[in-house]
Amino acid sequence: MSRKNLIEVSSSEGALTPMTSVRPIAGFVAPATRGAPVGGITKTLGNITQKFERAQDIEKQLAQGQTIVELDPAFVDGSFIRDRLGIDSVGLAELVSQIRDHGQQVPILVRPHPETNGRYQVAYGHRRLAAVRELRLRVRAVIRDLSDDQLVVSQGQENNARTNLSYIERALFAVRLEDRSFSREVIMAALNVDKAALSKMISVVREIPIGLIEAIGAAPEVGRRRWMEFAETLPKAKIDMTALLVSLSADNSSDQRFQKAADTIKNRLVQPKGQASQPWAPTDKSVSVIVKTTAKRATVTLEAANGPRFAKYIAGRLDDLYEAFLKSTNATTGE
Repeated sequence: MSRKNLIEVSSSEGALTPMTSVRPIAGFVAPATRGAPVGGITKTLGNITQKFERAQDIEKQLAQGQTIVELDPAFVDGSFIRDRLGIDSVGLAELVSQIRDHGQQVPILVRPHPETNGRYQVAYGHRRLAAVRELRLRVRAVIRDLSDDQLVVSQGQENNARTNLSYIERALFAVRLEDRSFSREVIMAALNVDKAALSKMISVVREIPIGLIEAIGAAPEVGRRRWMEFAETLPKAKIDMTALLVSLSADNSSDQRFQKAADTIKNRLVQPKGQASQPWAPTDKSVSVIVKTTAKRATVTLEAANGPRFAKYIAGRLDDLYEAFLKSTNATTGE
């Protein structure tokens, strides 16, 4: 489905059709004919007046041949599916400055809210909506009647075309859609990926606790390969998740937090190297003995000319040596 079809508001002849002759004005709900309690008349009339004025304003703009209307941001809600791990404050400040100087050049796409009369729900344009709210302006928008499938496809395609999400944001978006029972076909269309790529995205997020993903953030410089390695090694490391989350400082960038977490996992997986004793050798240097120890293992290496023969000599006297070892141990402990 192309974006053009999603935002086009025109009749088959190309001229704008008066919205009142096709469907009720989006956002305006005709008041019920039954009477209201006397005590609530003032409040009810006030609500009706506000809705009617907003509907008249929208109708006026549409009647003038405009497909883009201006809405009060207070009546616009975000999408029911989050596609970002947060709005970058620096990027938002730049967008606010651009809109302040040049106005909102690109409208957002909304649909009438499916659950709340008089409100709207964003398909795409969350950053523009946030910037306009900060400037206390009305938001320029296109209103379309969209199904849930159409909304998420529009949302995903707009992000692909305009401001690309990071890999982990796209993967998390895919999982959130799947958790809401959207089909794989819809998710692939929204993200513009094939079946294999989508499966990898979902598998990555399923292996990493959502709390850890949110603590790391978007990590825009971290791509698919590094996130896949992260997801593969995390379960093997048996990390104390609370300690890991605490170690991720908010003062660092999202990419730095990812690297910190990845380094912690890597260090946890590295086996401690054996500690080697100083080599022992007799005065004739015919044998060299090196002992390496870890918590549960010791390796004795005998080298030089007499190394193999000396090893056989020791092996033939292990009973006597072990008995001597036990006696020395008992003597040390007092048993």
